[in-house]
Formats: sequence, C-alpha cells, structure tokens
Amino acid sequence: MQKEKITNTLNELFNDSKYDRIKIAKGVAKSIFRPIKPTDFEEAYLSISKEQGEHLVQIIKENNFKNIIEFGTSFGISTLFLAQGILDTNGHIISTELLESKAKKAIENFKKAGVNNLIEVRIGDAIETLKNHKEPVDLLLLDGWKYLYLPLFQMLEPNFHCNTIIYVDNADMTEVKAFLNTIAKDDKYQLQTKFNNKAVLISRKK
Repeated sequence: MQKEKITNTLNELFNDSKYDRIKIAKGVAKSIFRPIKPTDFEEAYLSISKEQGEHLVQIIKENNFKNIIEFGTSFGISTLFLAQGILDTNGHIISTELLESKAKKAIENFKKAGVNNLIEVRIGDAIETLKNHKEPVDLLLLDGWKYLYLPLFQMLEPNFHCNTIIYVDNADMTEVKAFLNTIAKDDKYQLQTKFNNKAVLISRKK
C-alpha cells in the first residue's frame, strides 16, 4: 500500500514536471544580464529521470543502505525514490533544500506519499545544514547547486565508509566535470559512468 502511494505521487509529479523545459528556459533567460541564481528555478523540478530513480532504489536495496543524504530536494521526486528503497532497509533520509518554497512543497508530497516520517528536510545552505553531521553516510546523492559538490563531498568525507556510494547527477555539466576530475585524481576512489554520462557513481576502491 505504501509503495503504491509513493508510485502514485511520483506519477503525479512527473506529469506536472513535463513543462520543466519551459520553466528552465525562463530561468536561464533571467541570467542574461546577471549571474544565475537558485531562485531563477523556483518553479522548476530539475529532477532525475524515472530510470535514474529506479536505479537508486536498486542501489539501496542491493547494498542494504540505511543512512541516506540528499543534496537538492527540489519538489521531492528523487527523495521519493530514495524512500522507496529504504522501505525495504528500514533506513532514514536527510534531504537539504536551499529554497523554502520548494522544501514546503516537497514535505507536502512526502505526506501525500505516506513517507514523511522517513525523511528529515533541512532548509538552507547545505554547507550549514549538514556541517555537524557525524553519522555514517551509506549513500550521498549530489543533485543541487553544482559549485557545492566539492565542498560538500570534502565536508562529509570523514563519514564515508568502504561501501559508501556517492551518486553524482548532471555529470555532463562543466562544473560537475571539474569536480569529478578532482575526485578522479584521488587514488582512493573509482568512478563509474551511467545513463550516457548523465550520472557518475563514486565509490572506494576495494
């Protein structure tokens, strides 16, 4: 029943997000005369694909992951896939979102899907909302503001363990490529590309 509620909520959100390209184009247009800002995309989902979401569920189940951190809640599409995974592992999600308006809508979606009790949403700059995190990180999903990928990775790195996976979305974007190049120079890590280079999985070398 709970998984069905999640699926129904996801279907509604994906249906609503079909106009995202128009919303993104409007956001980009605002940045012609000034630097781009998160608020330019306040109405846009900017979400992962359904295939990516199903892959995340698979990763969580196969590895019995329980402690999930997500950078970039948006309206909660990716978070709901994460929740689908942790239903089987009795896990917990911390998701952080810069824009309060998006976070509030995401929380409504989590309530609708019946998983609000599994997700802690932190509103604000992720460097602040996650800075005192001391728990192990099984899965870190990086899907927020791109220039924060590296500082967030470095800040949370002491909480990684030998089986931790860092899932990097928008891996084909310039800023993210620079982040991945930095990580690739570290002998501890291996990188695996997915979905035609749209995503990259970072893990410890065994």
